[in-house]
Amino acid sequence: MLESFGEALSLLMFAGALAGLLLGFPVAFSLAGVAVIFAAIGWWVGVFDWVILSSVAGRIVSIMVDETLVAVPLFIFMGIVLERSKIAEDLLITMGQLFGRMHGGLGLSVIMVGALLAASTGIVGATVVTMGLISLPAMMRANYSKSLASGVICASGTLAQLIPPSTVLILLGIMLQNANTQANLRLGRFDANMVTVTDLFAAALMPGLILVLLYMAWMAIKALMDPKACPPLIMTDEERRTLPSRILKAMVPPLALIIIVLGSILTGIATATESAAMGALGACVLAALRGSFTLSILREVSRSSLMISTMIFAILIGATIFSLVFRGLGGEEVVTSLISDIPGGVIAATAFVLAVMFFLGFLIDTFEIIFIVVPIFAPVLIMMGADPLWLGVAMGIVLQTSYLTPPFGFAIFFLQGVAPQLGVTTIYRGVSPFIVIQLMAVVLIGTFPQLVTWLPSILF
Repeated sequence: MLESFGEALSLLMFAGALAGLLLGFPVAFSLAGVAVIFAAIGWWVGVFDWVILSSVAGRIVSIMVDETLVAVPLFIFMGIVLERSKIAEDLLITMGQLFGRMHGGLGLSVIMVGALLAASTGIVGATVVTMGLISLPAMMRANYSKSLASGVICASGTLAQLIPPSTVLILLGIMLQNANTQANLRLGRFDANMVTVTDLFAAALMPGLILVLLYMAWMAIKALMDPKACPPLIMTDEERRTLPSRILKAMVPPLALIIIVLGSILTGIATATESAAMGALGACVLAALRGSFTLSILREVSRSSLMISTMIFAILIGATIFSLVFRGLGGEEVVTSLISDIPGGVIAATAFVLAVMFFLGFLIDTFEIIFIVVPIFAPVLIMMGADPLWLGVAMGIVLQTSYLTPPFGFAIFFLQGVAPQLGVTTIYRGVSPFIVIQLMAVVLIGTFPQLVTWLPSILF
């Protein structure tokens, strides 16, 4: 009787955390606060032992000394430097002029630049804001459909979540590494292969590029079906004459940085953290060579990086407390029985969990979903036979939709913040096809899992 009451409390705790987030309370305090409240209730009725929380301090210390997590503030720093130093702006302008002379060309250039920025910044917010400030006015001047322009910008900005190096992939990789270790220990397998962030980077690269191609295919179809919605860009003779040199100048620096950062990770020359440090230093060098890196900009970039990183780590600590209490109340057994009883085995169970994450994306942020859902569901799926790398990439693509799904799609609000003339319904209409494309990408890698597993097997 007490055991079933504890399991019921664990489910109520999950609902209570969601309610706190929807009411607007700070994420870290919502997770930790709800966990402590339900731990007290569980202790009062005799279904929770306070000793479980004694491991919180040790877990926080392990977060503090985890070398992989150092990559998070470094990649954030690198992305903000590239955004503030106008390197991204030059890339957008020149690529737009290169492809903008054909129907849909400006949209194609936004997608390609989004992919390049994703591979050099890893931050969705910075990419969406940058492209919203620079490419949206150009698309409006070219008489692009407002909904199409806003959809292309938002969707291209979310590529920073899937194409490595990505802060989301780093955190997802750490969560999956812990889940994989936990699952193998429970199965009695002590010699199983580790899952690292580097493995996940390699696994996500091809699906990320395929998603870029799917976006571009949709843009080409739109140009054929509705050419008036994406007319060509008009250029002056001077702009045409100087275009080759400007393209070379705009593309070489970010491409060099991408090759250094991503190449060093995938070839095993450097860890994710070491390559993040090189990327942060390289971004500073590029900004200094442009003459756009002053002490005031450095101060501003450092402050922004500190604020974003602190938010992420605070959520991680709150989620750690939440997971401990959830397990202490017997929630893990509830999840195990729930997932195991789904007809269809591991495929149906994985589809169920991905569907849960998709619908949670309508309500809460990507980081919250990672820290709440992955530690609870991933160990069970891995025990059932799911490949942790494939699972990580599939989760990454589904989580990418959370930036686009109403009512709390962050990419939508990032864009509206810099383009208040766009109505929310206009942006919703524009992002809808790209949400469908992202879900199609999940089905594609489910049908052909080699798209995920091939590159890691070759490299490592």
